[in-house]
Amino acid sequence: MQQDEFQFLAAMLKKRSGLTLGEDKTYLIESRLLPIARGRGLETISQLCAKVRLQPDEALLSEITEAMTTNESSFFRDIKPYEHLRKSLLPSMMQACAARRHLRIWSAACSTGQEPYTVAMCLQEDSAKMPGWRFDIVASDLALKVIEKARAGIYSQFEAQRGLPIQLLIKYFTSLPDTSWQLKEPIRAMVQFKQQNLLEDYAALGKFDIIFCRNVLIYFDDDTKAQITDKMVRSLQPHGALIIGSTESLIDPKGQFAAVEEFRGAYRVK
Repeated sequence: MQQDEFQFLAAMLKKRSGLTLGEDKTYLIESRLLPIARGRGLETISQLCAKVRLQPDEALLSEITEAMTTNESSFFRDIKPYEHLRKSLLPSMMQACAARRHLRIWSAACSTGQEPYTVAMCLQEDSAKMPGWRFDIVASDLALKVIEKARAGIYSQFEAQRGLPIQLLIKYFTSLPDTSWQLKEPIRAMVQFKQQNLLEDYAALGKFDIIFCRNVLIYFDDDTKAQITDKMVRSLQPHGALIIGSTESLIDPKGQFAAVEEFRGAYRVK
């Protein structure tokens, strides 16, 4: 792949998804896009690049963009955000929303669904403490293919056991004949999946009490992070909380969030 071809593809991906790729990621583009090229009867990335330049149809652009997004996830990933949710966030949110007894939670960039389903299991486990409460969990991702997988709630043996306590696997999943596992319908029904680009407007999703946006900001440059932060705060209720990855940095030039001291990666709307 020539340098101008890399720059063209990198600029296209940044515009469509916010993904920032350095030239050290040339191998990543080649490994992920070569199957797409061959699937369209092309032999090289150069030929694919030429096709995109001459005939930039939306289906091909979407396929390329989805292939380059990272879809790494697991149940109860990093565990601490879910401990913070159950021990601190939910009790405080129940006080703030006592009049309406309704909480809305958004799992942004949810990948194959392990994060929102983990949230659903946490809520189910604590349901006895929250009688009469209603919960909406919205989960979104840029990639339509991973949303479809998430909506089905079917995971391989490895995916199901990765991070998931055995008692919850037995309680909330059904074993399928091919050794995979499917989440039981009541848990699947708790999550509404939508396709959403984080670079676009979120207004149609409504307001949320809690937003999980974990392990995705790391792929954006600071300007893009700041834009996402600004839109996230507009999507939160005044008492709302934002949870990002513990190794990520929140770019908040307007100072709209305050860090939660007891938990790294948690922020409250000021």
